[in-house]
This record gives sequence, C-alpha cells and structure tokens, in this order.
Amino acid sequence: MTASEYNRCVDEFADGVYRFVLKNIRDTEAAKDIVQDTFEKMWRLREGIDANKGKSYLFTAAYRTLIDFTRRKRQNVSDEKLISWESETVVAHDVKEMIDRALGTLPEDQRVVITLRDMEGYSYDEIGEITGFSESQVKVYIYRARLAMKKYLVSLEVLL
Repeated sequence: MTASEYNRCVDEFADGVYRFVLKNIRDTEAAKDIVQDTFEKMWRLREGIDANKGKSYLFTAAYRTLIDFTRRKRQNVSDEKLISWESETVVAHDVKEMIDRALGTLPEDQRVVITLRDMEGYSYDEIGEITGFSESQVKVYIYRARLAMKKYLVSLEVLL
C-alpha cells in the first residue's frame, strides 16, 4: 500500500470506523483513540497490506483494538459499579437514543456484529472475516441481538 492509497483509506473509511467503534463503547474520546491506534497500525504495516483490502483490514484492526480496550476497561471496573439494565430508569427522548441504550445492553459480541450488519452494511462473510467468527456464529449473534433489542425496546414502550 502506497502513501496515497493509505490517505484514500483514511478519507473513505475513517468515519465508518469511528461510528463502528463509538456504537460499541459509547465514549467519544476512547473511540477517537482507538481509531487513531487503528490507523497508526495500518501506517506501520502499510507495505504488507493490499490496498484493495484496506477497508477489511481497518475494521478488523479496529475490532481487535476495541476488544483489547474493553478487556482492560472491564478489569478496572469494580462489581458494585455494574448496573443491570432492568433496574435502570430510562429517559429517552428520541428513537436514536433508545436504540443506543438497547445496543448498550447487548453482550460485546452481539453488539459488534449487529453494528457491523445493520449500521455499517457488511455481509455475513465480511463480518466473519472482521471478527473471526464463522458465518453461522455471526447469524446467531445477530438473531440474538435483534431479539434482545426488541425485548428491551418493547419494555421501554411500557415505561413511556
């Protein structure tokens, strides 16, 4: 990958990678850091990366960096700070906010695949390539994520 191909990848995919990371961790500063780390890794390894697979590389690297970040963060969070979504008082003023809250209730694997599929438009094969899951695992996680989100959103209707 040449410098100009790298710059093209930055221009074309930076926003999508940022949205993907932000939807999964809901922390703008951490999302910016993860995206920056991802592009830094790509720059350091650019000579060994095929320019045609730049997008796939970026999302795979972002996913792995995101996993590392959440594992480190999880180790630092004490058990008493964890709050069950059922006991949380929901005050949502628009659909986007409710969907973001529903996404936040999902396990990490489900949140990642549903974000890649429904928000970024990746195919099951591409999601499997990015995450390392089999196509059937991707389908199962998406199915379970949609069911959990539906259950959460229906319970919100009762509260609102």
